[in-house]
Amino acid sequence: QEENMNSLSRILLSSILSVVALPAMADVQNRTIEYKDGDTVLRGYLYWDDRYEDKRPGVLVVHEWWGLNAYAKMRARMLAEAGYIAFAPDMYGGDKVTEHADEAKGWMQQITANVDNWQRRAKAGLDQLKGLEQVDPDRLAAIGYCFGGSTVMQIAYAGMDVKGVASFHGGLPPATEEQQKNIKASILVAHGDADGFVPAERVDAFTKSLNAAEADWEMNVYGGARHGFTVPDAERKGIDNLKYDPKADRRSWQRLISFLDELFRG
Repeated sequence: QEENMNSLSRILLSSILSVVALPAMADVQNRTIEYKDGDTVLRGYLYWDDRYEDKRPGVLVVHEWWGLNAYAKMRARMLAEAGYIAFAPDMYGGDKVTEHADEAKGWMQQITANVDNWQRRAKAGLDQLKGLEQVDPDRLAAIGYCFGGSTVMQIAYAGMDVKGVASFHGGLPPATEEQQKNIKASILVAHGDADGFVPAERVDAFTKSLNAAEADWEMNVYGGARHGFTVPDAERKGIDNLKYDPKADRRSWQRLISFLDELFRG
């Protein structure tokens, strides 16, 4: 899998570097962190640039429904290169990763079926990040892709201690009236206009719920972009609605970097 991640790294960096200036001579380190949610053993991956000696902002990077694969780890590495401490948590346990949509859907549904359990599993990962010595616990954010995008919205809906969340081609679950009362985080959403997994009615309900909460939110909609528009090999899954869009990828990543800068330094 390390070889796949290196290949993915080259693709992503060639796409992103044209619009986002990363610090020179970054020396990114990584290590595995094992933790638990109840009796379930989870294994996440931490990335950081060891040139920095001061406490850094921490960013949680939540994986797609495929599991904690090379893509999520690569995004965490990119955030480390940008100066953040990034942690990719395991939402499934057991190192579950798949290429099969039916299997991925089943794993995801096991987590999302109970919102309290879903939020608790997400908090277990956030707590690992928050508790690290090199992380400033007052400067935390969470980003996620697909299932991970829906997960970071649950982090916001639970009122967890993050300054902001960013969802990339997430499912856009609307906040309930009770959840609306908890929202403190700023919210950034990157959504594909041609994403067939998220009907217009849900987008409308989602935005209306955020307005009802008087939340600080922003949605960037990319014309013609389908689900998975930030994932270079999305088409390889053989699903018509999955397609990489390099322009939407570059633009959404650039917006994320400015969003994080605003959260932590603005």
